[in-house]
Amino acid sequence: MVFDFLKGEFIDVISWLDDTRDTMVWRFERRGNAIKYGAKLTVREGQSAVFIHEGQLADVFGPGLYELETNNMPVMTTLQHWDHLFQSPFQSEVYFVNTTRFNDLKWGTKNPIMCRDPEFGPVRLRAFGTYSMRVSDPGRFMQEIVGTDGEFTADEVSTQIRNIIVQELSRVLASSGIPVLDMAANTGDLGKLITTAIAPKITEYGLVLPEFYIENISLPEEVEKALDKRTSVGIAGDLAKYTQFSAAEALANPQSAAGSAMATGLGAAMGLGMAQQMQPGPWGAAPAAAPPPPPQPETQWHIAEGGATKGPFPQSALAQQAASGAITRATLVWTAGQDGWKPAGEVAALAALFALMPPPPPPGV
Repeated sequence: MVFDFLKGEFIDVISWLDDTRDTMVWRFERRGNAIKYGAKLTVREGQSAVFIHEGQLADVFGPGLYELETNNMPVMTTLQHWDHLFQSPFQSEVYFVNTTRFNDLKWGTKNPIMCRDPEFGPVRLRAFGTYSMRVSDPGRFMQEIVGTDGEFTADEVSTQIRNIIVQELSRVLASSGIPVLDMAANTGDLGKLITTAIAPKITEYGLVLPEFYIENISLPEEVEKALDKRTSVGIAGDLAKYTQFSAAEALANPQSAAGSAMATGLGAAMGLGMAQQMQPGPWGAAPAAAPPPPPQPETQWHIAEGGATKGPFPQSALAQQAASGAITRATLVWTAGQDGWKPAGEVAALAALFALMPPPPPPGV
């Protein structure tokens, strides 16, 4: 009767039903950590059960239903020196580890990353994105990260993971050699490089990152504004056209203070010009010939070949390459202000380079 009472004193079923979305490890609570020999252990899909005996990692159980006996607890049997007739309770801590994915975890750079761009020189970059995390080795995860924490959440390890990501991101961006303006088209490849670089360190924690995404790589706000102005000038063609373009915008928006001032100034200038033409004398004299405009700098072009970019090259260099056959109408080119990469034969500024060259022969000839 006494023996039956003692056997009934201890719980028969050990299990965990997780009703949270961020718990990675949960300790099975039992007074004195006493577990009856022969108790039922239920480990559900997406879980592992880790037994810690006297501070040492003992057995790890994957999904399934187990009866805790010597035949399925080899490490615990060695630590306890059990024989086949052992029936009394034993003391052990049981931790359930969530092995499912933890998705949509955020990462980002707290401070800008200094890089050397082939076109702009030293630049500061910021980046952010998301990743997913999963426990791949429950025993190692318990030893390296969790320790004796009775309830461990994803937030407690995500800060360390973010630090590792940003460290490797800085190294990969600095050594990639990819121009800043081309990074948006190469985020997938950069993400793979970063995932490969951080994998060994993450594995030491018993973790893997099944997914890693770079959502954005950006320049400082003031640099982006300068690029916008440069693009506007490129669209206008030269300073005179840019001035005309700005004046037209101001006239189209007379409600603004700048628009009113611009419209007033232009009206006064037009009135003065008409008065000069109508009056005789020096006012109506023919104006002196204006000096020729200063020579414009050559447009700089980038070339994409074999998944890599080359350049920038001045347009005169592209003419030599077109004459030698180094580039063709199908070669992808880009310059500041152009909407993405385009075949050279479709760019109006470069079409003349191929005007004297015969088109490719028809198929089958």
